[in-house]
Amino acid sequence: ATSVPNFSYMGARLCNYLSHNLTISPQSGNFRQLLLKRCRAEFENRDEAAKGDEATRKQFHAFVLFLGELYLNLEIKGTKGQVTRAEILQEGLRELLNALFSNPVDSNLICAVKLLKLTGSVLEDAWKEKGKDDMTEVIQRIENVVLDANCSRDVKHMLLKLVELRSSNWGRVLGTSSHTEATPENDPNYFMNEPTFYTSDGIPFTAADPDYQEEYQELLEREDWFPDYEENGTDLSGAGDLYVYF
Repeated sequence: ATSVPNFSYMGARLCNYLSHNLTISPQSGNFRQLLLKRCRAEFENRDEAAKGDEATRKQFHAFVLFLGELYLNLEIKGTKGQVTRAEILQEGLRELLNALFSNPVDSNLICAVKLLKLTGSVLEDAWKEKGKDDMTEVIQRIENVVLDANCSRDVKHMLLKLVELRSSNWGRVLGTSSHTEATPENDPNYFMNEPTFYTSDGIPFTAADPDYQEEYQELLEREDWFPDYEENGTDLSGAGDLYVYF
């Protein structure tokens, strides 16, 4: 799951399945105990990893996002038979966020944004149940990073959109009917996952902007996306092959 990031969700689901269904239990512990022990080993190197070179940080980010998926998907049965989440993972994610924000290079901050978009609503609910205000502290940390860190403009924009996402209750719509669907009118975060484009002056715009269609069309007309090909797909670079676009 950490070697192939796109496998993190499926890996977490598989870990949950094995924790409940794997019957072999070696002397060193059952599957869940071994899994958490392995995660702990990676977790303890968090500060060094967040300060490491690009390859080290990339591997660390994959671990962070896998731990986020594991927190969401690993089901623990409580003493009364109720299903809960692993509290140790909740505490671990808080410390991982601290490590990322303490080393505010672009890649670390992007990882923090991804982690919070994935787990933010669940983490905040869990902290509130304990009477903790940890998410407010996290958001304050983000605002400080935006003001003080030397991260890129695009990353600062991502961080501000995350603050906006949290202010809209993580995009959750509280409707009077169970069939209420999110729309641009009732959900201020409706366009959160839409791509951001930039005008020739460097001004960002998304589908939420009134002039989106016009700006987007101008962008398409200005950019020559396939300079070496004619409309019929003929390669003009010299090879002479025909390309078919699907």
